[in-house]
Amino acid sequence: MSILDLFKLDGKTAIVTGGGRGLGAQIATAYAEAGANVVVCSRKLEPCEEMSKKLKAEFGVDSLAFSCDVTNIDDIKNVVKQTKDHFGSIDILVNNSGVTWGADVVDMPLEAWEKVIDVNVTGTFLMSQEVGKVMIEQKQGKIINIASVAGFGGTPPFMQTIGYNTSKGAVMTFTKDLAVKWGHHNINVNAIAPGFFPTKMSKVLIEQAKDHILQTTPLGRLGSDSDLKGAALFLASKASDYVTGDVLTVDGGQHAL
Repeated sequence: MSILDLFKLDGKTAIVTGGGRGLGAQIATAYAEAGANVVVCSRKLEPCEEMSKKLKAEFGVDSLAFSCDVTNIDDIKNVVKQTKDHFGSIDILVNNSGVTWGADVVDMPLEAWEKVIDVNVTGTFLMSQEVGKVMIEQKQGKIINIASVAGFGGTPPFMQTIGYNTSKGAVMTFTKDLAVKWGHHNINVNAIAPGFFPTKMSKVLIEQAKDHILQTTPLGRLGSDSDLKGAALFLASKASDYVTGDVLTVDGGQHAL
């Protein structure tokens, strides 16, 4: 097998939650470019349908779109069943759906904390659990959880997002533990910790602290609309067959300071 063949996803099927826009759309596009059939799902169906049509038209792959609340087990079961029925396998899962909430710690409503933890942590668990049943039966699979540099520890004062930061730390620990638990099933479980990428979720934060962010990023820029593609493809492809339990940081060097 040539080195380039290690990165091909021909014949593979990937599910990308939150795949209709932002980082999820970037990852879904990368997989389609590499030859995979891609299922995109999120609470809002319309962006997923638009992305699905785009992937089919531009890359000639098959694609499905679903409405899915990752905290709703019935929604998850529907996505997994229909994907398995249509494609016959589920080779890659990207747990990308996420939410945040900005508030000082003493002012953060309990319902906001619970929503962030439910989507970012419980949703990642439930989706992995259901897709994992298929992967265990197949005796192979790649699970990629989208964490964040915010999950490594304390964040600057301008990041009043303690629920989000906590949830991403939990996602990292979940990733490592699941990799240990499912390694004997030939399932690789890894995470990506992005830095600052211009997305709908990060827009306000970047507007408020762009100068500080750029000053503390060695490469001196924000993430682009293609900077996550390589990392996501590596962890989904045969190139990473001996990598599991890892958190791959894609942040322009910010974590190195």
